Amino acid sequence: MRKQFPAFSLSSYGTSWSANRRIAIVAAAVAALLAIAVIVALLTGGRNGHQSPAATAPAPTGSPIASEAAPKPSSGSGSVPKPPQIAEPVAYAKAAARMLWTYDTRDTNRDQQLAGMRAWMTTETKYADWTSVSSQVPDPLLWSRMADQDQHATAGVTEGHYPSAFKQALADDPSAITEAYIYVVTVNGKQTLSWKKGGGGAEERAVTLAVQCRPNHDCTLAAIAPNVTQ
Repeated sequence: MRKQFPAFSLSSYGTSWSANRRIAIVAAAVAALLAIAVIVALLTGGRNGHQSPAATAPAPTGSPIASEAAPKPSSGSGSVPKPPQIAEPVAYAKAAARMLWTYDTRDTNRDQQLAGMRAWMTTETKYADWTSVSSQVPDPLLWSRMADQDQHATAGVTEGHYPSAFKQALADDPSAITEAYIYVVTVNGKQTLSWKKGGGGAEERAVTLAVQCRPNHDCTLAAIAPNVTQ
């Protein structure tokens, strides 16, 4: 029987993080924009309810990194795409989700993966939750095992939308968003995994992102919410 190697998804790795810690970070970023009670209730419901484990290989083991330092610029970004020049929140969130669900250990090392992801982040430290993004990347040992098997993934996005609670809160107080211009967007899609000897599989993906889109500026990624919202 063929040995199966661990599959990995940048959208689901690190979900073992304390929900309270991640919710607190996201809530702090959105606090100036929306009614906190609405957003926290939105983000705390149904943890991982829309994320399924890989159907063809076991989920990765190992502990996520508590605080991943920003990678050195000299490390490059390998095959990680550069952030697009997009000023519309949903379009940028869809591009960011595709980036998170795509990786290639054949030509990109872990530091390059992190460097590429870091380039998508907002430079406003008050709103940037780098930990929520960097914790999606497996630890160095697991990344090495994945590279030994030439593991890589491609992704497609089916749709992106503002969660209903976000739209309602924005409708209740349209001016609230004008301090930080952070939008909450849920994206759905599909990730296809491949590795040596014909191994592979595909699964549906969903992720909720906090995207900053100030007027007359390209959007940036602020955070990955702790779970998917409707």
